[in-house]
Amino acid sequence: MIKDNFAPVKKLGILFAETFQLLLLFVAGFGILWAATAEIIHVVVDTGPKLKDILMLFIFIEMGAMVAIYFKTNKLSVRFLVYIAITALTRLLVVDLKAMDNPTILTITGAIVMLTVAVLILRFCTHRFGSDNEEED
Repeated sequence: MIKDNFAPVKKLGILFAETFQLLLLFVAGFGILWAATAEIIHVVVDTGPKLKDILMLFIFIEMGAMVAIYFKTNKLSVRFLVYIAITALTRLLVVDLKAMDNPTILTITGAIVMLTVAVLILRFCTHRFGSDNEEED
């Protein structure tokens, strides 16, 4: 009986939360688009694309894909965050390799390997145990 009294309030709270979530997704998507456009303009105006610029565009692509998947499924895939981290560390390694000492290079390389293993574990667990979507169906 008490639950019935709060049902409209709960629905309103869910509506506000989902509206806030969608608004922030649009802001994040716009920010990604803006940053990618600025990067492309920088590449065109500058002498041309360098490897660091191309890797930066891949980071923007992965972030845009993450937002798009969140719009479609209403779930945030941890794997995409790991992919972005791998690409960012790879970019850091490629861009600043000459200025780094050996322990720093080994640390970043080790982090990339650990993140790659984490992706393999996540994929294995999804294949072996199923995803959250299957539990809801």
